[in-house]
Order: sequence, then structure tokens, then C-alpha cells
Amino acid sequence: MTIRIRTVERRDAARVAELLGQLGYPTAAIEAGERLDYWLTDPASLLVGADEDGLLVGVAALHVIPVLEITGRFGRLVALVVDERRRGAGVGRLLVEEVERRARQAGCLFMEVTSSRHRDAAHRFYQGLGYEETSARKARFTRFLDQD
Repeated sequence: MTIRIRTVERRDAARVAELLGQLGYPTAAIEAGERLDYWLTDPASLLVGADEDGLLVGVAALHVIPVLEITGRFGRLVALVVDERRRGAGVGRLLVEEVERRARQAGCLFMEVTSSRHRDAAHRFYQGLGYEETSARKARFTRFLDQD
């Protein structure tokens, strides 16, 4: 297995859709293409992929966010998915390492990732990479906005 980490491109839309489906977010290729259109042009965002001999086998999404209360930025790992047939082979680790490297280059002081409570394997993965759960210290609130 030869894995090359590269930037995700618009031509990857169908494969990104397939990977998102494996993550539990059914997505049509046209929808993935629309999302790539705004992700790939956002200067604060980055999509990196793990390419195995021409096949995209994983994707990680980074968003860099400025912090007001301290000087600096932080990186949010917005999404990480590895093809279910490649999980456990180190692909996810390579993607996170690349995202962290890019976050450091962007001046990020720390990384953040959120993960649904039912994703126990993902939690063990992140903890194995040195991430600690901080939800006991901070609350997270979300609200969906109406699209008028």
C-alpha cells in the first residue's frame, strides 16, 4: 500500500460522496461537488486526501479559526473519513498528521475535533493521537438557522 497525501480536487467529488456515505452521511456526487466548490475556494479551509495508487481512500477537512480572547488561531478537524476497507492501516493517522502540520503553518495554537457520542472507535483513535476529551470543561451549543 503506497499512500500519498494530496489536496482534494473537484474531480474527487464522486469518491468524496462515497466516503461521506460510509461515514453515515449519504451524499450524491453532485452534492459533494457543490460542497467542494465552496470548500476549495475558502482560504481558511483545506481538504486533504489519502491517495492509494489513484484511488482516494480517505479525506480530512481542516478549518482555521481566529481566536479573539487570545492571540492566535485554532484548527478544527471538521471531518475525517477513511474507506472502511482501509481502516486500521494508518491512513487516518497520516491524514491527521498532515492536517496538524498545515494548522501549525497557519499559526494554529491547538486543534479541536468533535465526534458523535456513538463513535467509540473514533474516540479511541483520537485519544491515541493525544487528543483529550474536554466536554466536561466546556459546553457546546448548536442551533440550526432557518433558511428564509
